[in-house]
Amino acid sequence: MIKKIIFGIFFIAFLSGCAQNAALLGPIYAFTSTGNIYQAGISYGSNKAITSFTGKSTGENIKEIIIIKKDDSEFEKLVKRQVKKTRKKLNLIK
Repeated sequence: MIKKIIFGIFFIAFLSGCAQNAALLGPIYAFTSTGNIYQAGISYGSNKAITSFTGKSTGENIKEIIIIKKDDSEFEKLVKRQVKKTRKKLNLIK
């Protein structure tokens, strides 16, 4: 337990100044909390694959999906409005 905490703190401190390596923080946390290196590797690999394929981070892709467009169907507009309402209720967006 103590080794995992020290390992996690070391890597967070080591990588906190590197903006390009910020994608490593999630997998490092997953590895230190669960000890499952496969889960951490898949998380990092999927983030890199999405970024290289789309040119945007996963967060940017999600923001783009939620925006209501003119050519959306009524169902898509309804779902996107409900997502925004839910996020407001959860205080995830202002």
